[in-house]
Amino acid sequence: MSRLTIILVVTGLLVVAAAVTVFISLPPGDGAGASEASEPATSSDADKRRRAERFFGGDPDRDVRGGQEMKPRW
Repeated sequence: MSRLTIILVVTGLLVVAAAVTVFISLPPGDGAGASEASEPATSSDADKRRRAERFFGGDPDRDVRGGQEMKPRW
């Protein structure tokens, strides 16, 4: 086989593999999934959001506007 033929075959296989990967990773459906995302959150989602806010929310009484001066790395 010539060098050009090998390059074309490998490139074609890579393109097919990428297309198959994208096709497999997409969720099933006919494109109506966008309307499903706009549905109101369930109670379990609201509970998860509340727990995350409580965990990542930080200390509301702490003043962090001034910050802390960083030491130089050198």
